[in-house]
Order: sequence, then structure tokens, then C-alpha cells
Amino acid sequence: MKNMGFHRASRGLLAVCLLFLVDVQPVSAQQAAIISGQDRFHPVLAQNGMVASQEALATQAGVDILQRGGNAVDAAIATGFALAVTLPRAGNLGGGGFMMIHMADRDETVALDYREKAPAAATEDMFLGEDGEPDKTKSRFSGLAIGVPGTVSGFEAAYQKYGSGDLSWAELVAPAIRLADQGIAVTHDLSGSLLSRVDRLTRDPATAAVFYKGGLIPYLPGETLKQEDLANTLRAIADRGAAGFYEGDVAGKIVATVQSAGGGMTLQDMAAYKPVWREPVTGTYRGYEIASMPPPSSGGVHIVQMLNMLEQHPVGEMGHNSAKTIHLMAEVMKRAYADRSEYLGDPDFVDVPVGGLTDRDYASDLLAGISFEEATPSSSLKPGNPIPYESNETTHYSVVDKDGNAVSNTYTLNFSYGVGVMAKGTGVLLNNELDDFSAKAGVPNAYGLIGGAANAVAGDKRPLSSMSPTLVFSDDDFFLATGSPGGSRIITTTLQVIMNVVDHGMNIAEASAAPRIHHQWVPDEIRIEQGLSPDTVALLEGKGHDVAVKNVMGSTQSIMRVSGQLAGASDPRRAGALTMGY
Repeated sequence: MKNMGFHRASRGLLAVCLLFLVDVQPVSAQQAAIISGQDRFHPVLAQNGMVASQEALATQAGVDILQRGGNAVDAAIATGFALAVTLPRAGNLGGGGFMMIHMADRDETVALDYREKAPAAATEDMFLGEDGEPDKTKSRFSGLAIGVPGTVSGFEAAYQKYGSGDLSWAELVAPAIRLADQGIAVTHDLSGSLLSRVDRLTRDPATAAVFYKGGLIPYLPGETLKQEDLANTLRAIADRGAAGFYEGDVAGKIVATVQSAGGGMTLQDMAAYKPVWREPVTGTYRGYEIASMPPPSSGGVHIVQMLNMLEQHPVGEMGHNSAKTIHLMAEVMKRAYADRSEYLGDPDFVDVPVGGLTDRDYASDLLAGISFEEATPSSSLKPGNPIPYESNETTHYSVVDKDGNAVSNTYTLNFSYGVGVMAKGTGVLLNNELDDFSAKAGVPNAYGLIGGAANAVAGDKRPLSSMSPTLVFSDDDFFLATGSPGGSRIITTTLQVIMNVVDHGMNIAEASAAPRIHHQWVPDEIRIEQGLSPDTVALLEGKGHDVAVKNVMGSTQSIMRVSGQLAGASDPRRAGALTMGY
């Protein structure tokens, strides 16, 4: 194609024309199940090990590692690297995330924080315009939005501490290298995502050259996508470990790209990056033990906080998605998200009152303000007063091995394909994760979440996240691994999987497919999926709730142990996900 200088209007026209070839509209859980051929009400069963991820080839890579004698951590690393190739909008080398790890033989459950960090040069006001108000372009689509990536360093830390030792680091990276080098057959899901973002992604020549034929035309389903630069970057990682990414040629190209886009990242920022091992946030719910991600994730704190409130009511007897249950859930969610706006941030920079927020007496205090007759207006709710101090496009996967070791991992680039910029010559898409900071106290971010001073921008600081990889135990034994993408809705999606299993007695496939609801304090509305009875909606509106039917929420990847075997399910809301065991 000779003419590469198409205007935005031309790209938009092309996208409209190609809509006849690729369906990119959101689908319901039932429609997605039909497309994928997955029975949404029956889990996948296995005796030994299992992987549930959002992409089939990545799931297969993880299962292959389990079958070769690797443990859950080995398989999680292989799955994560493979997703960087096969699910480029969220799987990544240029982003970061959180990993919950349970090692059965050590009776040990830990949280690994490999969240991106702001470069040392970042300042509190760097996302403000001349008028003193947040500039969305700066925080979402410029080099200033790019955090120092954490994925590769995080995976290496997990391998060094908990890998089986039976497989080398290079063997875990090898499946991803093969997929990038030999190419993958483009799925409907991948083709559709590239089509829907053709305008944004073709602005960057490096990104356009990889994902669009002639730099403009998205790949169609069944065509082969090769990523040679990414394969070479993965080879450097296989040969040198994390140093192959954070030092030398790859690091230099990442820094050059960020700086050319207006960011302040340096080679020193890359070389200095380190993940952090943290103590999980823990709690109990109706006899089950909960272990989830601590700050700078807000997920674990608020999952435990909400479960503490819900446990004081007979949710199972109230009925799944009854008006009474949804009313209670919405009121509980409002109060948790109000607290999120005030108290949550990077614990290396601010004191987060984890103990107070997850205290049962504090939950009782919050419950005292809930009426079952009418909704509490969000405008009348402010962050609570916990006991004194002691913060849309992501992917989650879960892995369990034959010894009962389990990994729940959520990682992201933030927006779909991150900032939309690839570090030239590396194949690495870069994140726009720093939009998760509070550019200005009280002003919503891209997901509508309000933040305060605890989540203000600062050099070397990690932005607050909603990612919520979670493990559940019964009598100290592994019971459930779950988590989801979904921006601000990650926390409530993960919460509802737990409730569906524990309160409503669903199998994991039923729990994954059931219609979901969400409330995040601001805006003051209950967001629901299609599938709720109009009578239920009317009852909620009669209590004063504003109810809005919107697109489906989340893509949970869950595994649970039942009667001595593993049962897993990939959320049917997004085509292409796969749970596989052996």
C-alpha cells in the first residue's frame, strides 16, 4: 500500500466498512457461550492441574508446563508471557499487576506487588493543564502516562522464590517465543479489538506496523500474525532474565520511546525497578478464609470490608439477585467505594488503615446507616471513620497444580493496548497506568473513580488499583482462586463470584455466568447486566435507586476444588477464553 498518510476520517471509514467482516459489538454471557462452544453452566473438571485464562493458546502453554512437572507458579509465568503475545490488549511485558500465591507444602500464602511505578521525575501536578484542571490527554495518551513496567521483574521474583526448580526460566519463556516467532492465528476476538481501535493504534507507526497490514488494515480472523521484535525481546528475557528487559538495548528503546512521547522515564528508573512482597489482606466469610491483594490494590481491602457487612445478613435466604439482596449489595458497595476515595494509596508513601477498614466493628457501624426500605443517596455518604491507622482493560488467570499450590494473577496495561504506543524495535506495548493516580483530588479518573491525596502523583510511587486476585480457603485448604478484569468493576465482580459460590451454592460455571450488578458510590446508580427481572428493577427503583442496564462486566477466570477434584470456568462474557485441566 503506497499511501500511508490516511487522515482520521479515512481510518474511520475503513473501520465502518470492515464491520461487515468482524463483529465487535459487546455480547451477552449467553451469546458468548454459544460462540465459544462452552457450556456456561457446567465447569471443566480435572484431577491434577488446571489453568483458566482469557486466551486459549496461553491456557495451553500453562497446562503444558504443568504436565511437564512444573508447579502452579511455573505455569502462571508461562501463561503470562504467552498472553503478552496472544492477548496484546491486556497481556503484557510493558505493564504490571498483582499475583497471589499459595504454596500448600509450605502452608504459605503471599502477595506479590509488581505494579508499575511512576518515574522518579513525576510530580503531583504533572497531569494538570494551564487552568489547573486535569488534562486527560496528558494522563491517558502521552508519555507522562507511562509507568515503569513491572511484569518481567515480577515474574522473575515469583520464579526465584517459588518456582519448582524442575524447569528452567528459559523453558517458561519458550512457548511465548514460539508463538511470537511462528505467528498465531488471529481470532475473532483479537481481530475485533484491533478493528475497534484502529483510529488510536494506527497513530503510532511502530504499533501500526505490527498489528495492521500496511500499517492500516486490521488482520482478519484466521490470518497469521507474527511479532518478530517481540520474539527477540522475549529471547533477551529468556537469556538474561529480567536484566534482558530492564537493562541494555530493550530498556534503551523503551526509555527513548517514552521520552519522545513527552515522558520523563530514564534508564535509571528501569534499572531500579523492584517488585514488593506484601502480606495479603485476610478475612473470613461464613467459615471460609479470604486472602486477597493488599494496597496499592484496593481490591482486597474492600472485598473483605464488604463481606464483613454482608455476613451480618442471611444473603442466601434473601435470594440470588432478589431486590432485597441487590439493595443490600448496592448499599454496601457505596460505602466501600466512598472509603476507597479517601484512604487507599501506595502503602510505601501513605498510611493505609487496612486494619480499620477490614474491622468487623467498623462494618457494623457502616451497616447501622443502611435502611432496607430506601436507598441512601450517595451525596449524603462521605468516607467513614475507621479505626486509626495501623486506594477497563485487564486480564486475569488462575492456576492450580496437583499438589494444591495455587496462583491468582491479574495484570494490565490499563486501557486496551495501554497508551497505544509500542517501544520501537521491541514489540512491547506500553501502559498508561499513571492515569490511575488522582490527577486532582475529587476529580474522577477514566473509570469514574474518585481519589484523594493518598493517591496523588509522586515519583517512584505506585498508583492505586482495583485489581483483586483472590484466594479462598476452607479449613486451611485451597478452595477457590478467582479474579477479573473490568476497571472499577473488578472488585464487585470478584465479590459476586465468592457470594455466588458461598451464599447461593452455585457451581463455579454458574457463579461465573450469573448476571452482575455494580455500584461505586459515584455516579449514584446501580449498573446491571441484562438478565434481571423487570419486576426486580421496579422494586429497586421504588426504593429510590437509579438502575442502568449497561454492557457486561468482567471476565472471571476461576478454579475451585470440589470433592477432591478441580472444577474451573472461564467467564463466557468474552469469547476466546479457555479453562483446561489434565
